[in-house]
Amino acid sequence: MKTLAVLSRKGGTGKTTLAIHLAVAAERAGHTTILIDLDPQASAAKWNDHREGDTPFVVTAPPSRLTEVLNKAADGGATLAILDTAPHTEIAALDAASVAEMALIPCKPALIDLQAITSTINVIRLANVPARIVFNAVPARGDRVDQAREAVKVFDVPCAPCEVGNRIAFSDSYNAGLTAQEYEPRGKASREIRELYTYISTEMGV
Repeated sequence: MKTLAVLSRKGGTGKTTLAIHLAVAAERAGHTTILIDLDPQASAAKWNDHREGDTPFVVTAPPSRLTEVLNKAADGGATLAILDTAPHTEIAALDAASVAEMALIPCKPALIDLQAITSTINVIRLANVPARIVFNAVPARGDRVDQAREAVKVFDVPCAPCEVGNRIAFSDSYNAGLTAQEYEPRGKASREIRELYTYISTEMGV
C-alpha cells in the first residue's frame, strides 16, 4: 500500500476537496482506497456522511493513531491511502508526511498563500518526503498562476503541470456527497481532476 499526504499548513487551500476527488479517482482506476481524515473539522468524513456509496472508505483518526490505522488498512487489502491533514499543526503534519511516499501541497495562486507555503515546505524537508505543489482554485482569467509558478521556484519543489480551477462543481458535488467526476462527468472540474490523478499516480508509481 502506498500513501499520499495532502498537506498544507494554511487553511482554505482545498486539501479536503483534492483528497476526496483523488480518492474517488483512485477507486475508478482500480485501487482499494482509504481516505484518512486527520483534521478535527472532519470535512472529509462529513462529505462521506452524505454519500450513498461505500467507497472510498473514509475513516477519521487522530494523528497519534495514524500508524495503526495505516497498518490495518494495508492488512485489509487497501492499495492506496490518502491523508487529509489538518492545517496549522506542525507535529501532526510532520507525522503525516513521515509515513507518506509523497506529499501533495495545494496552493492558491494568491500572495497570502504563497507567503504561507514556506512552513509547509519546511515540514516536507524535515520528513524528507518527495512533494509536488499543485495550484488550486485558479481563476479562469489572468496570468496569476504563471506568476505563482515563478514565485515557488525558490523552493526547488516540482509543480504539477496541471492546475485545478475555481469551479462551482466542487462545492456543489461536495454538498451532495459526490465528486465532480460523478456530479458533472464531462465538466472542466472532472477533467482537471483526471489530469491531476494521472500525474500523481505516475509520479508515485501506483
